[in-house]
Amino acid sequence: MQVDKKYTTTSFKQTQKLGENIAKEVLKLPVQNTALILCLHGNLGGGKTTFLQGFAKGLGVKEKILSPTFVVMKRFPLHTPNGSFYHFDCYRLKNEKNVLELGFKEIISNTKNIIAIEWPEKIKKVLPKTTIKINFKFIDENRREVNFKI
Repeated sequence: MQVDKKYTTTSFKQTQKLGENIAKEVLKLPVQNTALILCLHGNLGGGKTTFLQGFAKGLGVKEKILSPTFVVMKRFPLHTPNGSFYHFDCYRLKNEKNVLELGFKEIISNTKNIIAIEWPEKIKKVLPKTTIKINFKFIDENRREVNFKI
């Protein structure tokens, strides 16, 4: 199944709401061989973390979502047995080895996990082919264009 959708948001809140709505949609997707993985592409200030704040809310995560730029990864338990939401920010990574040292292969092998990766191009060699690609484009101070591909 190939889905390609484009959205334009006009505020911080609207970008969060889009993330929340998309979380509810991806939860309906059939289980794959790996965790559900979102790859978020876009420049700094493009709306990736704002989107993920809403996305996490849509998954039922109660904790505040901040970009894990300096710690690389944060884990949030989900209400499903043995499932977690992982938020990776690979901006500061030198190569794939850095993410593998965090147990990335084990994390993506659990089909109950949902993983969001900012700056996935830094670790593209270790990503499975079955990822959801979301591209963020900064239009102006308030507007963002979000392209969603499954």
